[in-house]
Amino acid sequence: METLRNQGNAGIVLQVIDAIHEQASYLSEIDGATGDGDHGINMNKGFMMAKERIEPSDSFAEALKILGRTLVMDIGGSMGPIYGTMFSKLSRVLKKAEPITKEAFLEALENAVQGLMDLAGAKVGDKTLVDTIYPACQAYQAAIKQDAEFSQCLREMAKGAEAGKESTKDLVANIGRAARLGERSRGHLDAGATSCWIILTTMANAMLAQLQSQE
Repeated sequence: METLRNQGNAGIVLQVIDAIHEQASYLSEIDGATGDGDHGINMNKGFMMAKERIEPSDSFAEALKILGRTLVMDIGGSMGPIYGTMFSKLSRVLKKAEPITKEAFLEALENAVQGLMDLAGAKVGDKTLVDTIYPACQAYQAAIKQDAEFSQCLREMAKGAEAGKESTKDLVANIGRAARLGERSRGHLDAGATSCWIILTTMANAMLAQLQSQE
């Protein structure tokens, strides 16, 4: 059975931070179509602050906790508390897991999804990051039900995240700044859904690399 080491695996979170840093301009460009164009700037600011506080020797769960706390405490706007909640909810479940099993990671994902929906009042179809993380979680859950290995569950999660992100292009925004555009928000990707896709895909790939290196 595939399991993932929790201790000393902060590198997974550091890779997520680097991915957001690299895609910051792209995220702001997407946000400019329906929002105020600062999504990538704000995300990059918060993630890079957290990078300075994370030690490579930290556990995966501890690094998630530090990232979540930094985003909640030090970043303004709506995305700080939203992403802060997501990472904190992931961390809360995973801190009890050593090693991390595919079932433990599903529980963490489900905890994050519920936390986001409770906080933002968003549901699938509202053109938010929920449209990315919910199908990602569902795809992961479906793979577990088919008795797939941890690595395959992660691959399915990444596919679900991408499909979810792409679905936002055809949606009309119901929440946030973009909601003021009504029908004019259709035809554009949601910036939050896109950053969530980057996060989940990078996390999945980093976890896959660790699973392979532990074999």
